[in-house]
Amino acid sequence: MKLFHSFRLDTANQCLWREYERVSIPPKAYDVLRYLVENPGRLITQDELLEKLWPDTYVNAEVIRKYILEIRRILGDRPDKPEFIETQPKRGYRFVASVTDEEPVEQPDRTTSHQVRESPSEQELTQTGQTRAESNSSTKNGRFWKLATVPVLAAIVLTVIGVYLRSARAGSSALSTNNVSIAVLPFADMSPAKDEEYFSDGLSEQLIHDLARVPGLKVVGRSSAFQFKGKNEDLRSVGRKLGVANVLEGSVRRDGNHLRITAELIKADDGFQLWSQTYDREINDIFAVQDDIARAATEAMQLKLLAGNGRQVSPRSRSSNPEAYQAYLQASYFGMQGQGKELSTALVYADRAIRLDQKYAPAWALRASVESKMAEVGLTDVTTGFQQARQNAQRALELDPNSAAAYLALATVQIDSDWDWKAAETSVTKAAYSEPGNVEVLGSRSYLSRISGNLDQAIELEKQAVALDPLRTGSQSTLGYMLYSAGRYDEAQAALQKALDLNPQSALVHLTLSKILIAKGNAQKAATEIEKESMDWGKLTGRALAYHALGREQDSTAALNALIAKYGADASYQIAQVHAYRGESDKSFEWLERAYKQRDAGLPDIKTDPLFKRLRSDARYAELLKTLHLSAQ
Repeated sequence: MKLFHSFRLDTANQCLWREYERVSIPPKAYDVLRYLVENPGRLITQDELLEKLWPDTYVNAEVIRKYILEIRRILGDRPDKPEFIETQPKRGYRFVASVTDEEPVEQPDRTTSHQVRESPSEQELTQTGQTRAESNSSTKNGRFWKLATVPVLAAIVLTVIGVYLRSARAGSSALSTNNVSIAVLPFADMSPAKDEEYFSDGLSEQLIHDLARVPGLKVVGRSSAFQFKGKNEDLRSVGRKLGVANVLEGSVRRDGNHLRITAELIKADDGFQLWSQTYDREINDIFAVQDDIARAATEAMQLKLLAGNGRQVSPRSRSSNPEAYQAYLQASYFGMQGQGKELSTALVYADRAIRLDQKYAPAWALRASVESKMAEVGLTDVTTGFQQARQNAQRALELDPNSAAAYLALATVQIDSDWDWKAAETSVTKAAYSEPGNVEVLGSRSYLSRISGNLDQAIELEKQAVALDPLRTGSQSTLGYMLYSAGRYDEAQAALQKALDLNPQSALVHLTLSKILIAKGNAQKAATEIEKESMDWGKLTGRALAYHALGREQDSTAALNALIAKYGADASYQIAQVHAYRGESDKSFEWLERAYKQRDAGLPDIKTDPLFKRLRSDARYAELLKTLHLSAQ
């Protein structure tokens, strides 16, 4: 027991007492206080505190200052007239109170109404005015606010990148792949009217893309990170589910001419706050504020450490027009919402962003992406839609040759419309150079490997995509399908079960499971499994396959005829699959020809599709691969 003034530091039970009242103190603040108390009268440098209390973790020295402020508040100490902790500027801290030792005595339990149990980060934020529970106030001058977010975003990103790269450069013995991993949770919209969700979502999404540009940094994809939107889930649970060591979260709030963005970088395993910053400014002179924040962040992170693999991470293209930026975020928000009228709304906002700023590359890239989606789902003419998407993607690249979004948009056209695999590979490679940690880039690379016939490489790339987006159902089901195609049935079933765990109504998962059961010789179970399929054309396809495997040819033909009658214009590839599996080669090639004319999205998979195994010795098969620009090897 250490005694100083009216305080007792119980080192056995790790708690602090004032007389007979137990004092609430965050665990790490206690550790700092204990080290100072156990070394009274001696100057303790920041480096010594960091080495002793955080030996295996990189911690911003600013965190120590916050803990010292917290300890002073708890002890009632004044920095100008210290009774306990004396600050030596640029040198460290000295505990100046007299300390005596005493054997521990039993203390009466009076903590019921006094002790407050809070995590360190919550308590720190409460004391520094950075909590999310702040009072509502007026919301004017929104035009300035929109522009203010651009430099603030850059400052947050640069600071976080600096944390990781300084840690990596230091070569800490505890540094591992898991340590260099992060999830950006959706920033909370703390605006009084709660009407800025599109902005807070856009801020989070841009952070994900910015961090994905850092080589060696594992960044969880948007779809998985956004699973926690609006949820107050324990960060340890978040870290386990996403497979990351660190979480970046924050909030956005506007109050008249005042903007506040708070960001925190937190260790997922124990909730320890590695770094936090509140950007709290008057924004009348917004460009001066932009310069101040960018300069401060650059100095804090040491810009030279941003070099990765011999190259510099180039700055992102951004608009100086706040209204264009706002329209871009709204376009992005609606573009992520669905496949119907939301896409049309997204296109309207993308057009607005471009009208307001003709040189805003992200808006052109986003417009290209939306146009491709609209063409794919039949909202626009396929030929015209993809042609416009190509032109807009190319315009984005003229404005920003390093835009990963533009390269991905161009690759989508080259894959879905042109079937130009070499050109698509080039585009995806360039996107990967700009954003090596982008999960969409990994997915595209995996798909291109798959249709070329390199299933092993495709599976490994898809596994990487799953690691970055573990809660994305589509990634798990895609991995399961590729494992089935490679004949790795047990692994495939495990991946598909994970997809069902995430979404029991996931489309086409039961179809793939049924195919696996047929391949394993259990056609009866396959017939039962296919009845769980939610997609009607998938169910009919599976029935035709399973019934044929069972020798129920009449039932198989009935299912096939129903598939043709209902989906002949959209499911040519699946109809060809059934005919090929039934040994009806001529009919299969007839439907494959239709699939080619219809630009059926399934056709490029023919090289690795097990259902076409019987056709591979047919000369027409090699000719079809040639038409599809695929090699026969």
